[in-house]
Amino acid sequence: MTDLIFVLNGPNLNLLGTREPEIYGHDTLDDIAAMLDDQAREAGAEIDFRQSNHEGHLIDWLHEAQAEGAKAVLLNAAGYTHTSIALLDAIKAIKVPVYEVHLSDPHAREEFRHLSYVGMGAKAVFAGHGAKSYQLALDAALQV
Repeated sequence: MTDLIFVLNGPNLNLLGTREPEIYGHDTLDDIAAMLDDQAREAGAEIDFRQSNHEGHLIDWLHEAQAEGAKAVLLNAAGYTHTSIALLDAIKAIKVPVYEVHLSDPHAREEFRHLSYVGMGAKAVFAGHGAKSYQLALDAALQV
């Protein structure tokens, strides 16, 4: 059976490549998805890559990861990272390990970004490495 890894992306990440490239880089979300798909395939795993601007979708997908028997979830909750107790509750409600991912380093940015509700429930955090943050998180997830 192939290991399944959910990669969930939150609000405004559909604009990667054009949105504040000095902070988030020039890679698009499709570029990141292709990179992770190649990495997972080489490891004999499968990626289910999704993006939504709606908090409830992210929560539903966390529940779905549990129901589908996913090995792990990589979650870039974007702005919801700093505001969503509901996402924290969803992470704590499932047994699937969740890895928090950020392209930039939230601790090197505005103070309001220093608080991470997602991080309170995550197994580990990968941030500040651009698109490579996703690759590092996937490496960790594949080792579990």
